[in-house]
Amino acid sequence: MHKQLTIGLFGFGVVGEGLYRVLQQTPSLNASIKKVCIKDASKKRNAPAELFTTDKDVLLNDPEINVIVEVINESEPAYQIVTTALNGGKDVVSASKKMIAEHLTALLELQEKTGRSLLYEAAACASIPVIRNLEEYYDNDLLHSIKAIVNGSTNFILTKMFDENLDFKQALILAQQLGFAESDPKLDVEGYDAVNKWTFLLTHAYGIIEAPEKILFNGIQHIHGGDASVARARNQQIRLVAQAQKLQNGKVAAFVLPQFIQQDDHLAFVKNEYNGVVIESGFADKQFFYGKGAGSFPTASAVLSDIAALRYQYKYEYKKLYHHKPHQLTNELYLKVYVSFTDWKFIPRDEFEWIEEWHAQEERKYLVGVIAFSKLQEQNWWRENETSLILVPEPIIEETATRDLRKRSLELAGIV
Repeated sequence: MHKQLTIGLFGFGVVGEGLYRVLQQTPSLNASIKKVCIKDASKKRNAPAELFTTDKDVLLNDPEINVIVEVINESEPAYQIVTTALNGGKDVVSASKKMIAEHLTALLELQEKTGRSLLYEAAACASIPVIRNLEEYYDNDLLHSIKAIVNGSTNFILTKMFDENLDFKQALILAQQLGFAESDPKLDVEGYDAVNKWTFLLTHAYGIIEAPEKILFNGIQHIHGGDASVARARNQQIRLVAQAQKLQNGKVAAFVLPQFIQQDDHLAFVKNEYNGVVIESGFADKQFFYGKGAGSFPTASAVLSDIAALRYQYKYEYKKLYHHKPHQLTNELYLKVYVSFTDWKFIPRDEFEWIEEWHAQEERKYLVGVIAFSKLQEQNWWRENETSLILVPEPIIEETATRDLRKRSLELAGIV
């Protein structure tokens, strides 16, 4: 028996209005919006005026409303809405990645306490159903790795830098003009949006709960035109890649950093505002999910999917957290990195295990070397002075392999 869904909607921006339109075109869903809470009552909207209110309690205290959909931009108000709704016996659908990432532990406890459902597929990769697949399809012990492009704004900028030879500032302005980047683009271009999403995707993939600031990350703000030229010369591209990989010691390495990728890599095909996810498991090998990571209807489609699932009282089971032994993050690994910079004085060469390449060009210099993951966690030189750190295509080197690789690298360099 399908549950009748009566919706209270918070927010009527790009996603909220998109959901309103989509629901009008799907009458078979047996779901309707009763009331929409907005901040500015004077703003003209493409819906009947009687649908709107500025009083959140009208929605939260209405006994007929059994689903709250929250698609606002502010993290703390979103958290208050979600917690009040769950405590009030209502199911919730949210698209607020920052709110979920920052309050994940409390939200997990609240779901356990109330027995209500909180679904948030739209917060991850918009139109790509990655959370549901991680929950329902991939067994914890068989999931080897997951890597993804989860931010459409940065991917659009990088695409334009490669396909149209724009520099970073030109590509950013174009992204802002087309609505793919905010007037203040910091959350996107500096990697905050991507690491927020990666925080709860790690929970669904590996049962890991970690604060966003504890995950190693950076954005694309220091990617230079010269870096793109190096990538082209190597028949590679640059993407902002979120990734997690289970190591031989059973722990998980996870980070969000720019990376060179080969032309035949699945993520090389992910351009402009699209997102892509590659999941590798024991028996299914690699599976690739691809779709729009931003926009009104793509994001609304994910919200709609969550609403549809509530007809069957669907809940995230958090299988990797509650029904398996959760994995642990580790910093016991090394990364092979490309670093471009303006002056050697900004680069602590002694911190590298070894350096395989170094090139001095007129304006910028670059090196390729291996450095301990923990040193990047502890230090900030690679985020400063317009220094650009980009991972190589296969960046992870486990501790057990470093001794042999170091010896081989020194032999190749003619040092031993």
